[in-house]
Amino acid sequence: MGKHNFSYFLHEGLSNMFSHGFMSFAAIGITVACLLIMGTFTLVAVNADANLKQVESENEILAFIDDTYTEEQAKAMQSKLEAVDNVASATFISQDLDPNILRDRFAIKVKDLRKQSETVEKIRNVEGVGGISAYAELTNGFITVRNIATVICVALIAVLFVISVFIISNTIKLTTFDRREEIAIMKMVGATNGFIRWPFVYEGFMLGLTGAVLAFLLQWGLYEAIAKGVDTNDTLQLLSIVPFAQLWKPVAGVFLGAGVLIGVGGSLSAIRRFLQG
Repeated sequence: MGKHNFSYFLHEGLSNMFSHGFMSFAAIGITVACLLIMGTFTLVAVNADANLKQVESENEILAFIDDTYTEEQAKAMQSKLEAVDNVASATFISQDLDPNILRDRFAIKVKDLRKQSETVEKIRNVEGVGGISAYAELTNGFITVRNIATVICVALIAVLFVISVFIISNTIKLTTFDRREEIAIMKMVGATNGFIRWPFVYEGFMLGLTGAVLAFLLQWGLYEAIAKGVDTNDTLQLLSIVPFAQLWKPVAGVFLGAGVLIGVGGSLSAIRRFLQG
């Protein structure tokens, strides 16, 4: 594509974009809304996963040894506990180290928190274990949040992507309808479908790109506001928010890619049907 053609297509795309101000605004608006919703649920899933990994690294199951066991007998149970499926390590803690603890115990770390409940039951059945202390509710809460956010995110991506493409496609259709006589004359004098198609592709590209940039800026502001709210809320201090500085590059890349794909996909869908008609 020559420089002259590029300038022409860009000019035509911009003209088309502004000639239907309301529909262009609607197309950009729905793209922003779709990307913002998808981005929000994705970031919720990312943060839930980060908190889950943190809990996984810090989480310990305390297995208290039967008080009839001697310290030597208790220590000998380490190999049995470490042989339990999903147990990463078992560290012996003597009751002599803490006068408030009346029994020897093992601090056990698991490999996969999703299997913690069944692992606790297996540890409970090990001979010599007299009691278990595990915060399964907290772990299960993070897992539930992550799984729900992931499912919603995938579903919304599919639905909202189709909606965005539909809106932009209809915006392009209005442009092609208004210019149907001009396009018919261009085809009569030998203009190729590609030459006719490119201005609309540029229009869709710019609609999608504009929506992606606006959505990213709004997502950034929303994320920082929520992160600040969590940091200043005493009841939410347990949560750890991943800094946006660590996420902005992939978020920007995904938003730009999705926005351009939505815009160009919508424009190609609209103009293809028109040129085939």
